Amino acid sequence: MNEKLPGLLYSLGLSANYTGFYCIISAVEIASREPQSLTMVTKWLYPQIAKQRGTNWKAVERNIRSAIDIIWKRNPLGLQQLSSCQMDSKPATAQFISLLMFYLQFDAS
Repeated sequence: MNEKLPGLLYSLGLSANYTGFYCIISAVEIASREPQSLTMVTKWLYPQIAKQRGTNWKAVERNIRSAIDIIWKRNPLGLQQLSSCQMDSKPATAQFISLLMFYLQFDAS
């Protein structure tokens, strides 16, 4: 696991008491190893996370969407700074995971 990811999620306003916190960490780990999984989130990525977490893919999707909602409500500016572009609405799950991956891989700080 990327050590920066939990701190990044905390800085965006999401804490570890949300199940989505751990689903996002799993999603970023899987997508970092297999980037093509972001093109098949419902058919491949969510089921992989569900298997790891002992749940079903619908719960994974709901938990990640809920986590993104929380981040969007608490720190939309932080999310926009992360993406380096204007965001008029909260990102979709695959877009959010991709954004985190890119930031963690290419951020110089």
